[in-house]
Amino acid sequence: MERITLIATATMGVESIVAQELKDLGYNDIKTFNGRVEYGAELKDIPVSNIFLRCADRVYIKMGEFKATSFEELFEKTKELPWNEILPSNAEFPVSWISSVKSELFSKSDCQKIVKKAVVENLKGVYNHEYFPEDGALYRIKVQINNDVVIISIDTSGEPLHKRGYRNDNNDAPIKETLAAAMVKLSRWKGGERAFMDPMCGTGTIPIEAAMIARNIAPGANRRFAAEEWHIISEKSWLDARDLAYSKEDYSANCNIYASDIDEDVLELAKRNAATAGVDDCIKFEKKHILETEKPSEYGCLVTNPPYGERLLDSDSAERLYRQLGDICSMRLPKWSYYVITSNEKFQENFGKKANKNRKLYNGGLKCYYYQYYGEKPKNK
Repeated sequence: MERITLIATATMGVESIVAQELKDLGYNDIKTFNGRVEYGAELKDIPVSNIFLRCADRVYIKMGEFKATSFEELFEKTKELPWNEILPSNAEFPVSWISSVKSELFSKSDCQKIVKKAVVENLKGVYNHEYFPEDGALYRIKVQINNDVVIISIDTSGEPLHKRGYRNDNNDAPIKETLAAAMVKLSRWKGGERAFMDPMCGTGTIPIEAAMIARNIAPGANRRFAAEEWHIISEKSWLDARDLAYSKEDYSANCNIYASDIDEDVLELAKRNAATAGVDDCIKFEKKHILETEKPSEYGCLVTNPPYGERLLDSDSAERLYRQLGDICSMRLPKWSYYVITSNEKFQENFGKKANKNRKLYNGGLKCYYYQYYGEKPKNK
């Protein structure tokens, strides 16, 4: 199997950021869809994609795409796919994900059984076995049916990509590492002289992701993936990808990051998470109320995920917090850029200023808006 199609899934609203990440990694044959980005690749790109992508949720091998309006069509077209090029005779291959939207084949349990049977029949013809022990490496199959179009893929990641390995403890309202990284990417902050601030940092995900971006630390370099057990990808491919990741790290990069929270216990978790991620030396954590926020430098970038009315605060308390944040930004950080994610429809009204740009994002399934306010650039830039 020389050429394959990979699918990087993404939270709605983040697809274009994942596509840009892939371009930055050197990929050209890229197609963007709702919730996913497809790109042409080789098997050796599976390690690269899993280790380097910051904003994608998972990476899949796309096995096939076809139209099916009957179980017979689903069976025959699934059976025709090149399963033996991926699955060894002892592979464990559960059909783990099934979705069906606006399609004739709406029974998920029936579709799951049909796909499983089709894969087994395909492998029987190749390996001349009647029974498959499924005691080998794991190849989890995903089936998506939308408007009668079926996409079948195999998960290469295992644990989702937001599980970097540094966040072992969570507070009541965490934000995924992948979404936090996307928020930092959208702010265009990359380190340097401009300061970075999160005045409601919680367990520290946003400032930690910012530090990893500034130091060019690949998010998946120190974790394991399902495809590392696959016979079709050499151990050398994984070693080469990790060596490349480590060679690009820059611990001398200049980054001034400030993170604060009113909850001392949560802040201690943030400090531990930052230490695990290896970036605790470039983040200044402080316990303080948002009203105590001070300007660490003339220019900077504020990115934050404040409590929403639906999450930790009632609507009145949340809106009062947004008014306070707006006052602080206008009076104490007048030349800064501000980036705030919230589900509150009245945020701009309470913040006291209309955003330069507003992007719809989803945080844990909750529809949110990412309000972006552009500040001044340093005069020497």
